[in-house]
Amino acid sequence: MKLGVIGGGAWGTALAQVAAVGGETLLWAREPEVVEAINATHENSLFLKGVPLNERIRATRDFAQLRACDAWLVVTPAQHMRSVLEQAGAFAKPLVLCAKGIEERSGELLHKVAREACPNTELAVLSGPTFAHEVAKALPTAVTLAAEDHALAERLRDRIAQPTFRIYLSDDVAGAEIGGAVKNVLAIACGVVEGKGLGQNARAALIARGFAEMTRFGLAHGAQRETLAGLSGLGDLVLTCSSTSSRNYSLGVGIGEGRSAAELLADRKTVAEGAFTAPVLARLAREKQVDMPIVDAVDAVIAGRATVDDVLEALLSRPAKAEAV
Repeated sequence: MKLGVIGGGAWGTALAQVAAVGGETLLWAREPEVVEAINATHENSLFLKGVPLNERIRATRDFAQLRACDAWLVVTPAQHMRSVLEQAGAFAKPLVLCAKGIEERSGELLHKVAREACPNTELAVLSGPTFAHEVAKALPTAVTLAAEDHALAERLRDRIAQPTFRIYLSDDVAGAEIGGAVKNVLAIACGVVEGKGLGQNARAALIARGFAEMTRFGLAHGAQRETLAGLSGLGDLVLTCSSTSSRNYSLGVGIGEGRSAAELLADRKTVAEGAFTAPVLARLAREKQVDMPIVDAVDAVIAGRATVDDVLEALLSRPAKAEAV
């Protein structure tokens, strides 16, 4: 099975590195300097500097060349996935969605976006606690691969999995996507805690209560509780809420230190998906009457409707109640 990877950022390059162990892999990227560097020096010096890449990875800017692949790993930013996949038309191959987020303008999970862009294509979702530089260096990693078609999931697992890249199968596509989307917003909140100097107790409490929000939202949208408590939910939440290697966490640190979200987002080379997910997630929660005070707080700060001090006071002033999801 020849794999194509759509997206030449750090995560797309890391997944191409994993896929190349099992055979030739084609990486499509927008940036000419990425394509040139990978083909000439076997390194993505723009997004994954210092990591030697497998020589089986070939890069291209020609989307049509992806037609020669048997399946595509889609690693474009969530807000650009629809426009990229619409280029595929009737030529789309089985898709493994590897981005994490919710489409801002439609409020749809990414598997629904992909279905609309490529109506007759088989779909799977790959999600879990993954920092690109660790995956690219073959450090031990475990992820969830969710697909309604179990045979498709098995074929993809057998092609992609490595001893240091363990894949656990699931049929809960929505649950795998929801965990990955919600954790990005919660990671911003945890970064704010760090930047504001609120302490480790506060961060642990925020992770626990954030997980309760993730669970409430997921159950309201048809996810399985076991998925949310697994690699693509709780596992990814713990990782991204505890390291500046997380783009979302580092964005929150900057906000906690007193810089504006607008300033920080304008200054970033890579995408912090949580900043785009927060407003749509807050809106969807209100529509379903799901209580998500931490998500609401992040949304208010990102939008500039409230300061960190404002939302902190509001959160700490909430009425005491029983601990429950």
